[in-house]
Amino acid sequence: MELARNLKVESVSRLQPPAPICLQPQQTVTEAIDRMRLHRMGCVLVCAGETLVGIFTERDLIRRILAPRLSLQTPLHECMTVQPVSVQPSESVGTALRLMQEGGYRHLPIVTGFGKPVGILSAKRFARYLVEHFPDTIYCLPPDPDQYPRQREGA
Repeated sequence: MELARNLKVESVSRLQPPAPICLQPQQTVTEAIDRMRLHRMGCVLVCAGETLVGIFTERDLIRRILAPRLSLQTPLHECMTVQPVSVQPSESVGTALRLMQEGGYRHLPIVTGFGKPVGILSAKRFARYLVEHFPDTIYCLPPDPDQYPRQREGA
């Protein structure tokens, strides 16, 4: 099967990941939310200089800020996920997908060997990748496979 081979052979660069949004640890949750909304992304990377030290996601916002009713002026270093799992640009798509699945992550930073962020992978990117391999199958699936129309559609 071509997809199985591609998952092993193609690098994460093939997914054309967007450049990451990077903030400093002392910046606030409000600043992170503003950037995430502006760029329509579900996370920001937290960097000390040019080195990845954490990630702040929508889940972090809900679990670590909103649920305990903390201030939106909380610095990111107090609520980010420290030392997130990441991949290098040359790693395979399959490796990245496995890491995301095993960890339950929706976002995976792409970093150089020196820890500098160069991209961010999202579950949405993987969905697009799968659509490229199985367009006929995926585009023709109903939202609920057990759902059938009650009456005939069309003329």
